[in-house]
Amino acid sequence: MKKSFVYILTNTYRTTFYIGVTVNLSKRLYEHYDETASLFTKKYNLKDLIYLEEFSDINQAIAREKQLKNWHKEWKLNLVKRVNPNLKTSDYQ
Repeated sequence: MKKSFVYILTNTYRTTFYIGVTVNLSKRLYEHYDETASLFTKKYNLKDLIYLEEFSDINQAIAREKQLKNWHKEWKLNLVKRVNPNLKTSDYQ
């Protein structure tokens, strides 16, 4: 089965978050960097990948994305900080 991903992007100041899902992470990240993926990420300059979860089933990834989108910002930040305490940008491409 094809891998799928849930990811979180943020801006330089780590003030706004975007949660997305994809089966082609490299392509999707490029679209965000190129500002063709989402008006929201373009508007708030969200280009720094700070969190990633991998799934073997796209339906699981979509369910997780929906779950995370319903979380409070503080909960999302705590989730990211568990694996990325300094909120460093991932170099995954």
